[in-house]
Amino acid sequence: MTSHHPTSLRSGFVATLRDVLRDKGALMIFVAAPLFYAFFYPWFFGPEVVTRIPVAVVDQDHSALSRSIHRLALANPRIEVKAVGADERAAQAAMSRGEIDGYLVLPDDLKAHVARGMPTMVTVVSNGAYPLISKAVQYGFSEAVGAASAGVEIRQREAKGQSPRQAGESRTPVDFRAMALFNPTEGYSSFIVPAVALFIMHQTLLMGVGMLVATWVERGAAHASPMAWIGRWLAFLLPGLVSGLFYFGWVFWLYGYPRANNVAGSLVFLVLYVSAIVTLGSLVGLWCRDRERVLQVLLFSTLPMVFLAGFSWPPEALPLPLQYLRWLIPTTSGVQAALRLNQMGAPLQSVMPYLGCLLALTVVAGSFVLKFGGKPQGD
Repeated sequence: MTSHHPTSLRSGFVATLRDVLRDKGALMIFVAAPLFYAFFYPWFFGPEVVTRIPVAVVDQDHSALSRSIHRLALANPRIEVKAVGADERAAQAAMSRGEIDGYLVLPDDLKAHVARGMPTMVTVVSNGAYPLISKAVQYGFSEAVGAASAGVEIRQREAKGQSPRQAGESRTPVDFRAMALFNPTEGYSSFIVPAVALFIMHQTLLMGVGMLVATWVERGAAHASPMAWIGRWLAFLLPGLVSGLFYFGWVFWLYGYPRANNVAGSLVFLVLYVSAIVTLGSLVGLWCRDRERVLQVLLFSTLPMVFLAGFSWPPEALPLPLQYLRWLIPTTSGVQAALRLNQMGAPLQSVMPYLGCLLALTVVAGSFVLKFGGKPQGD
């Protein structure tokens, strides 16, 4: 490990690379952690959307219409009907035991009300503790009931003398097509993993840089000239840039996440994003002055950083002070800029405020590092 004060850009660069390669803990964070998370994290969300959720149908009507709804529910890929009965309490008990995640109640007056043209209502009960599962259950049953309702309405129009084509067109005079831009599968993985990848880069690089700088402080080797610090930062940039290129250029392609291929803009962003993290990590290392304390501080602050980044929770819902403080963390600007450039194909000009924030963080954090980690006079 470095035991002298580098004075030139070259000496700072070479000494830092040497320390990275010799430090097993930092090397694991710089190299092994991004590789591990690149395959481990997306694996859980491989199916993209939840399907075949176990459900039940409580049929209290026992009519042709209720059986039609049951058949349509059986054909829906979102849900899988595991049980059919007339007792709602049995369905509730099965849901409490975890055997099903929802059920549909078809009341005993369903067919009679429909035949008289009276409004009727069916009830869908789902497990709200798991929003994705609840959404699949609600959508699955609503699609089945909607299809059956449309069939009834078309038959009623045909009974009044309309042809099948006229009945279908008069029921839906205005058609529509829904398109989900930037996430065509509407999958959870395509939504969450690209943002989390930026956060993984942030935390691994921040920890690795902070650990090494804190180790230099422990050994009395942290102080260096401004040019040597620039050399150190350039050396730290390498693992960050490699990690970013690995995620943007290969991992997203491997798992089929949406990419708009604004390569030039993504590269500009990546340099500024990694630069902000490197300088902030250096400042954290100088402030903590202890290798283990760096890990303690960053592990303790990881969860708050996730919420402040703005992808797992709407930033507008945060308390007002946090809405301003979150811009001191590179992931706040980084996630927003990366998603716009890499997923949406936005032009570089549209993310300039985010890039400007990253540049400002680099300059401010770097100036503090040079102030507290600069080479002492006469050294």
